[in-house]
Amino acid sequence: MTLLALDTSSEGCSAALWNNGQLSERFELAPRGHTRLLMPMIRQLLADAGLVPADLDALAFARGPGSFTGLRIATGVIQGLAYGLEVPVVPVSSLAAVAADAGEQLSLAEGDGVAVAFDARMDEVYLGGFEIRDGFPVAIAEERVCAPEQVALPDGPQRWYGVGSGWQYRERMPETVPAAMARIDDRLVPRAGWVARLAAQSLACGEPGVAANDAQPVYLRNTVAWKKLPGR
Repeated sequence: MTLLALDTSSEGCSAALWNNGQLSERFELAPRGHTRLLMPMIRQLLADAGLVPADLDALAFARGPGSFTGLRIATGVIQGLAYGLEVPVVPVSSLAAVAADAGEQLSLAEGDGVAVAFDARMDEVYLGGFEIRDGFPVAIAEERVCAPEQVALPDGPQRWYGVGSGWQYRERMPETVPAAMARIDDRLVPRAGWVARLAAQSLACGEPGVAANDAQPVYLRNTVAWKKLPGR
């Protein structure tokens, strides 16, 4: 399977190619450079692999939450490619991509919890709760946006790690939340390489992806309650 993945949901801009189990990625921190950088990254990845767009079997993108402008850039490029190539698209949570990165960067163990928080501006954070299972993050709570004072952890994991730019507000969070963290890293941002890996896993598990028209960003601004998922 050959899959192209994009992420422009934060200050990072990246594209990644998953080619039959081999991953290559282009990444640059460029808060205002996404439009300028993204297409050259895509062209270079394909050229280095000796591929053309028609060789792609699927597409993936970080669907948010994140920068409104950034999300629209990746969504527009992915939709244009998907319409032209008639291939499925896998939308991947930006929060899940960072949780997956944390799993590798921090050498997390089976059952560890990852609380991902992004700076959502407007005095809020985007929040997601995940548990590491078989090496990948599994959502154990619905993603939401809230004030730092309203951050809470879902039940389940006994050991937690906090990652993402939203943890710069940890002094404003309820004191039990940062106290529960074995480690906090507020530097991790979404990367297309992890979007590609999560999308490839999803397709391998039989998930079909979506059509171009259904590849939409997720902003979360109207979601205010963190509800437990069924079975939790």
